[in-house]
Amino acid sequence: MTELVRQRDQLERIRALWRRAEEPVAFVPTMGNLHAGHYRLVERARALAPRVVVSIFVNPTQFGANEDYLRYPRTLEADLQGLRALEVDLVYAPKVTDLYPLGVDQAVRVEVPGLSEILCGASRPGHFAGVASVVLRLLFAIEPAVAIFGEKDFQQCALIRRLVVDLNLPVALERVPTVRDPDGLALSSRNQYLSVEERIRAPVLYQSLQAVAEALDQGRRDFPVLERKAVMQLEQAGFVPDYVAIRTEETLAEPDGRLGPVRYRILGAARLGATRLIDNIGWPAV
Repeated sequence: MTELVRQRDQLERIRALWRRAEEPVAFVPTMGNLHAGHYRLVERARALAPRVVVSIFVNPTQFGANEDYLRYPRTLEADLQGLRALEVDLVYAPKVTDLYPLGVDQAVRVEVPGLSEILCGASRPGHFAGVASVVLRLLFAIEPAVAIFGEKDFQQCALIRRLVVDLNLPVALERVPTVRDPDGLALSSRNQYLSVEERIRAPVLYQSLQAVAEALDQGRRDFPVLERKAVMQLEQAGFVPDYVAIRTEETLAEPDGRLGPVRYRILGAARLGATRLIDNIGWPAV
């Protein structure tokens, strides 16, 4: 039976019972409006621990002044139905005051230097401080043995990994590959903002990243040229690109041309109409 918990003291009582029973927790943090990509994370969590907790919280501190916090889709009842079907043990859906008892304006924030300012961080100042801060609060509240994140938000994965390593947090991290529609578009709650015509064009973001990977397969290493070509492809399809970038996968640093086996991550972000889409792929392909 899936239990819905809205308050921290309720959560702590249940977690105390599980600790006494020596039942570790796998944790999936979400902002709700769940889709097949989220459910893939939950399925992985179920394979990793006897107890599974999913959080549903639209975090105000990671949205900028002109972003979609107020209109971000909130579908708690539908989300609960899907999570019950997957036999999730507990859904933690706190109010803002439960995670930020002193108020959002007075909340302590966590900064992860370097990773917070590049790529999506350059166009969304403060976003990753909000992400790091809320994930840390959730990890302290839930105390999971393992936390599961999707690779679609790859920069977020890298940032949380740095957070966990630097603060020596007792939690393992698991990444799950991006789930896509048949035409390649990465599943996202924001896809529903797309008009019918925009939805038809949206897979061009994925295709532009694939084109970069194909050029790398052919031996190209003129990274800035490949990035500019991908940006032009997006512009021609009606996108307003933030970036297309080829980065080393481990640190998201710019390639330095050193010899030896290197795994890269090709990342892109672009607006299509009013919707900001992100995507990434690994190279070489596994």
